[in-house]
Amino acid sequence: MQQIFNFIFKNSILLLFLLLLGISLSLVFQSHYYHRSRAVTSANAISGYTYEKINDVEQYFSLKEQNDKLATENATLKQLLYNSQDTINIPAVQKPQGLDNFTVIQSKVISNSYNNQENYLTINSGTNDGVKPDMGVVSSLGVVGIIENTSKNYATVISILNLKFKLDAKIKGSNYFGTLKWDAKNAGYALLTEVPRLASVKKGDTIVTGGRSVIFPENIPIGKIENIFRDTKTNYYTLNVRLFNDMTNLDHVYIIENKDLQEIRDLEARTGDE
Repeated sequence: MQQIFNFIFKNSILLLFLLLLGISLSLVFQSHYYHRSRAVTSANAISGYTYEKINDVEQYFSLKEQNDKLATENATLKQLLYNSQDTINIPAVQKPQGLDNFTVIQSKVISNSYNNQENYLTINSGTNDGVKPDMGVVSSLGVVGIIENTSKNYATVISILNLKFKLDAKIKGSNYFGTLKWDAKNAGYALLTEVPRLASVKKGDTIVTGGRSVIFPENIPIGKIENIFRDTKTNYYTLNVRLFNDMTNLDHVYIIENKDLQEIRDLEARTGDE
């Protein structure tokens, strides 16, 4: 207490000045509208700036949550896209009800290999999320792989960078198909083999999924033609395709389910047995 009295005594002149200054400013603001409005404006500016910076900090720490929300929204948009006609190659038509065969599940890559001959990814979605083997996996840029095994909360994916991976693909805008596979040479490229010589192909053409696949919707992007080779023995093209995806750097992915997959496979299994 004695220290407080000593402080007041030593600084009595300064404290008296501040008290009188506060009283005078209060009288000015109360008696003059202009000064009062300027003071309020300045206070609002300071508080607004403070709230803005606080909001910036809150947004920074909520980026993960916002990214997850965006990924979920993308999954919904992709489901609408995969169940629509290709707007580039097919005239727009009214699609009959009951033909929406694809659903999309958002997920995240938690492990990814790309230096082996048989590479896999692990994602944080499993049977509890409706994930089953033989579902397609894509990113915002194109094809990633196919679900192989599942647990309750996780699943493994056969990467496109896997010697076991094979997929029917075509040159966008045509009906010329080939088989997409990896040659284990470069993580940025795959091969489209057995493309008929009748096909008109050129460097830069886009390769997409074909309508023959029951796992992926038609016209999902895969990559662009980098080089063209002709097999003189078989008279087919082999196309070197630069993948749209950077398979060494994957984060959010989307799992595609063809709801009619099992029905199609059961029908094909019975065909020829009767």
